[in-house]
Amino acid sequence: MNSEAHTNSKTRKNSEARKNSEAQMDPVEYTLRKRLPRKLPKRRNDVYVNMKTDFRAQLARCQKLLEGGGHREICVHGLGLAINRAINIALQLQASSQGALQLAANTSTVELVDDLEPEDPDEAGEPMTRTRNNSAIHIKVFYPDAQ
Repeated sequence: MNSEAHTNSKTRKNSEARKNSEAQMDPVEYTLRKRLPRKLPKRRNDVYVNMKTDFRAQLARCQKLLEGGGHREICVHGLGLAINRAINIALQLQASSQGALQLAANTSTVELVDDLEPEDPDEAGEPMTRTRNNSAIHIKVFYPDAQ
């Protein structure tokens, strides 16, 4: 079997498995509640970027930590949709410093848990949980040591 046929076979099996798991749970009967992600240890120089807070406010907070906060480095964290925003903040910081700041990025996968609660508590449906993976980025923004 060539690799393309093998990939198509795998894809077909995965989509069939997904259909079977969706058949077990009727989305009309359950309400999806997304739990907050497990956060890394919160340090004074950690900034968790999200899509709800204004971009300029998050950028200003990072600048304040680097300039007025006495930190030589900060770590900008972004999860899922906020990855692009975290990257943009880090690049804006680097551009506004005329290249004095350097960046070091790491990516990871974070396991998230969702709660599925039955809409009608009188029905026989029990609360369920579902796990899923989401991408994350961690960008270290720092002043390099003078050599």
